[in-house]
Amino acid sequence: MITMIHPAGYAKSPHYSQGAEVRSPNRTLYISGQVGVDAQGNMGQGIAEQAKIAVANMNAVLAEAGMDAGNLAKVTIYLTDESLIPGFMEAAGDALPSPPPATTLLVVKALAAPPLLVEIEAVAAA
Repeated sequence: MITMIHPAGYAKSPHYSQGAEVRSPNRTLYISGQVGVDAQGNMGQGIAEQAKIAVANMNAVLAEAGMDAGNLAKVTIYLTDESLIPGFMEAAGDALPSPPPATTLLVVKALAAPPLLVEIEAVAAA
């Protein structure tokens, strides 16, 4: 069971929890960085499409392990430019469960291939 932690007096965000406590998990799943390229090798055009594909890829890994977004304890999001944050949040912000997992968003210089705009990695527990 995963309990999201929000210390008293801190503002709550609809996009992340301050912490995620996992007590006695039977299984832990570490999801490698998922990018905006679909199963057929097609790269999404723009941040909205790449974000949706990256989330779908993450969800496919969860499903293959018999889990879903409710099992997410930690998500790390990498974007290649800070101007992409609003587009990412609009396209993928609602794809995370409520309450949302512990989440970190980083702006990085580049990802594995120059046209990639977003990468999402995660830890899930059951």
